[in-house]
Amino acid sequence: MSAYRFNADGINPARMAEKNNRNITRRAAVFTACVALTSAALAFRIRQLQVVEASHYYLLAEENRINLRLIAPIRANIFDRNGKPLAVNAQNYQILMVREQTDDVDRILEELSQYIPIGPRQREKIVREMLSKAPFVPVSVAEHLDWREFARINANAYTLPGVQPEVGFSRHYPHGKLTAHVVGYVGRVTKQDIDGSAEADPVLQLPGFQIGKAGVEKAIEADLRGKAGIRHIEVNALGRTIREIKGTAGIAGDDLHLTLDLDLQAATQKRLGTESAAAVLIDLLDGDLLALVSNPSYDPNSFVQGISQSDYSALLNNEHRPLYNKWASGMYPPGSTFKMVTALAALEAGEIKTDENIFCPGYMQLGTRRFHCWRTGGHGHMDLRESLEQSCDVYYYNVASRIGIDKIADMARRLSLGTEISLPTTSIRDGLIPTRDWKTRVKGEDWWAGDTLNTCIGQGFVLTTPLQLAVMTARIATGRLIEPRLVRARAELQSSAGETRNLGINPHHLQLVRRGMLDAVNSKNGTAWSSRLPDSGNRMAGKTGTSQVRNITAAERAQGVWKNEDLPWNRRDHALFVGYAPYENPRYAVSVVVEHGGGGAKAAAPIARDILLHALHRSHSPDTTPPLNPVEPAHRVPT
Repeated sequence: MSAYRFNADGINPARMAEKNNRNITRRAAVFTACVALTSAALAFRIRQLQVVEASHYYLLAEENRINLRLIAPIRANIFDRNGKPLAVNAQNYQILMVREQTDDVDRILEELSQYIPIGPRQREKIVREMLSKAPFVPVSVAEHLDWREFARINANAYTLPGVQPEVGFSRHYPHGKLTAHVVGYVGRVTKQDIDGSAEADPVLQLPGFQIGKAGVEKAIEADLRGKAGIRHIEVNALGRTIREIKGTAGIAGDDLHLTLDLDLQAATQKRLGTESAAAVLIDLLDGDLLALVSNPSYDPNSFVQGISQSDYSALLNNEHRPLYNKWASGMYPPGSTFKMVTALAALEAGEIKTDENIFCPGYMQLGTRRFHCWRTGGHGHMDLRESLEQSCDVYYYNVASRIGIDKIADMARRLSLGTEISLPTTSIRDGLIPTRDWKTRVKGEDWWAGDTLNTCIGQGFVLTTPLQLAVMTARIATGRLIEPRLVRARAELQSSAGETRNLGINPHHLQLVRRGMLDAVNSKNGTAWSSRLPDSGNRMAGKTGTSQVRNITAAERAQGVWKNEDLPWNRRDHALFVGYAPYENPRYAVSVVVEHGGGGAKAAAPIARDILLHALHRSHSPDTTPPLNPVEPAHRVPT
């Protein structure tokens, strides 16, 4: 008989109780297991956080109180070929201010003005700059303070929250005006600089950071700037600096040695005096540019420290254009210095013979127009050598009418005119050698025979720079494809000048032109006879030039009212001279352009002579060299 008893409903109570007990025990076991697993997971995670990942979360916590700040790199120095400094870094005592670290910017600026002068306009500018940047970015309040001002602010810094006195560096140009148009200058970074920069270098955001604005400083900014360093700064909850934890120094830019010779640069500038002029001196051994002078000049230090509006206006309104780089950007009709180009083009084309004579009556008739020679009565019969010696225009009118503009333009480009000259500086222009296609494209007109006659004597549309004229002369003197060089060494590593190729011009033709240039200076009939070198062992060869800046009307020619002395300064002709020395063993080539100087023989040739003389004999300075003043033939008007 079964042990279980059933009630009236047919249910056995004892069996039901046993079943319920089993269900409860199972649930308890499941619950206990869940609790155990959860506890184990929590314990594992806690251990992971406290042991395994502790360093990671500690670093995150550290980063909440550590700021990374850039350290401005030290800008590279620039030297001349002999190691004399042209651009260096000087200590700059400056005051910075962080907006988020002060509760009242205006009040702090007011208190700061008790120690240094801060005018209302300057204050407005500071506030505008602060509002244009993130509140944690420092903004420059004052720079170039003297030590006394800087020390007073340091002593009272605890009463000026947000104010940060710092010692930085600022650019300094020891020789000021002497090298301004070559080295250039630096200035503070502007919004336009940042927007126009191809690289997003955060160092440009540093307060008061300076970058190149002109010259070499701008052309190779990336190399000169260097790389920024980083400072790890500990700050408190309010953002105040507590201490510097560590720092990584920046990488300074690569020091630069230019080919300039500071002594020759100074002598050249001194010799130009008060003239509005440009001069270029080039070493024919390696193409090194020894002197590059644009006169008058300006002091680049005034731009570094912030030039006043009145001083800047004075520079802009000066009719001699001191801000303009004449040796690189000045484009002038080359005048008769271009005649070597025409002569070589004709010789290479086989259109003239060396002993051929061309008669000069004082003009050449072309249709209804007369093209005049500078000598009213004409030169009579002229051969090639005499045409260069006495600068006969009619000789070249005849030659040019035979060969045409295409051959002249091609020879000009072979000699560097109208072509790009690549140098690590700014403002270099290509000049202009006109062609048929150029005139059609730019002027919308056909090329006329008269255009060729104007071009062949360096007038009309043709434009050249003093730099190009110096390179042209260097190539004629050597017969080699001389390329000018401005950088001698980077980071103490010597730059290679490279081997120069032959010009590909018949050496006999080059020698004929050189002989004409020699006689232009050393023959009594030569246009530059009065500027010959006093040392017969070091003869100079060269060519004078006079380029018109206005058209001379028929009425003026008839009345004779067209002398430069009768005209205002800015309407007078430009004076030019190109030359090299010594003639027998060429070492230096020079070009000189004197704006509105009149005749090249009178204004430019004596300057070029003295520059070459100083280069040949460093012990002689241009101002102590006795000038030669032989009596000019009364009938001759040098060009």
